Amino acid sequence: MDFRIGDEQRMLADSVKAFVAGEILPHEELVERQGFVPEDLFQQVKRKSIEAGFYALNMPEEHGGGGLGSLERATVEVEFGRATRALQMICNRPAPILKACRGDQIETYLKPTIRGERMDCFALTEPGAGSDARAITTRAVKDGDDWIITGSKQFITQAMRADYMIVFAVSGVDETPRGPRKRMTAFLVDKDSAGVSVAPLKCVSNRGLVSTTIGLEAVRVPSRNILGEEGLGFKMAKAWIFSGRVMLAANCVGLAERAMGMAATWANTRTAFGQTIGKFQGTAFKLADMAMNIHAARLMVFDAAQKMSLDCLSQREAAQVNLFASEMVGRVTDEALQMYGGLGIAEDLPLQRFWRDARVERIWEGTSEIHRDVISKDVLAEFAV
Repeated sequence: MDFRIGDEQRMLADSVKAFVAGEILPHEELVERQGFVPEDLFQQVKRKSIEAGFYALNMPEEHGGGGLGSLERATVEVEFGRATRALQMICNRPAPILKACRGDQIETYLKPTIRGERMDCFALTEPGAGSDARAITTRAVKDGDDWIITGSKQFITQAMRADYMIVFAVSGVDETPRGPRKRMTAFLVDKDSAGVSVAPLKCVSNRGLVSTTIGLEAVRVPSRNILGEEGLGFKMAKAWIFSGRVMLAANCVGLAERAMGMAATWANTRTAFGQTIGKFQGTAFKLADMAMNIHAARLMVFDAAQKMSLDCLSQREAAQVNLFASEMVGRVTDEALQMYGGLGIAEDLPLQRFWRDARVERIWEGTSEIHRDVISKDVLAEFAV
């Protein structure tokens, strides 16, 4: 495949890069220090991203979104990945699963979200169901024309600011040849509904992003708020997760490139034993490994994005790109920090933040272990005798 960037794609990348440099990077230290994004800053970045045309780039053009294809989205995510997630996520790329909105849902949820009037959050993970999504215990029980949802969610980002949540719940059980299987359904749940509670979780990664727990206590939701079809939530979630894994990998490339740039600048200017440290093989070879791994990850991202656009990306390929890129950014940020020595862990420099933020990449879009399980099973099946 030809992954050379065309003129339009290069202009898009340059525009987003300039926006990130001018409107996001100057505020990173404030957000890191306070542990949250102040409301006035949130509204400022949101307004400017809408004005620049960088809001809801992943949503359908016919509903007011940017309508970007998978390759263009990957290009954008590399550039946004250079910035702290708490700020770059203000330039909202709503959950792709919202494309399943139908009827009144389009006017009530999809279009206002695209315009920046409402904000969504994706609520699947639970205290007892992370990698094993089918283990969720949040339940939805039919009651006339409504559903009563009870349960809890954990590690949900954007819930503090969201107006509504995409909540996954068990709505029944199907009997299959392999035994009973939970029927999962996605619901659009307004956050101000009676019985909904949201509380922050303090995490070492992405301090300003604010992860949360969500409580759902007998929350009444009308049947018209089912997203897609009853019982098909898991199928839709898997499609969203594939896209998320590729775009997160693109973010990892951007952060790794920023860390490598700082490391290379340091190697060219820091002196020890009478010469710049970049002249020592022990340092120079670290940079060579960084460049090689970043390039490989970038190629994997754009290969996967191309296959997404052709609707032929496999589960194995989505796992491979996310696994490689998430582990790559961990290695690159760690080596960059190491090159700075004691200064690397000083809070005056952003490297320690890159290092902390990179750690969660191996967890939240599928753990490294789950990815290896998916990949290895597919390889064994391919060469079964």
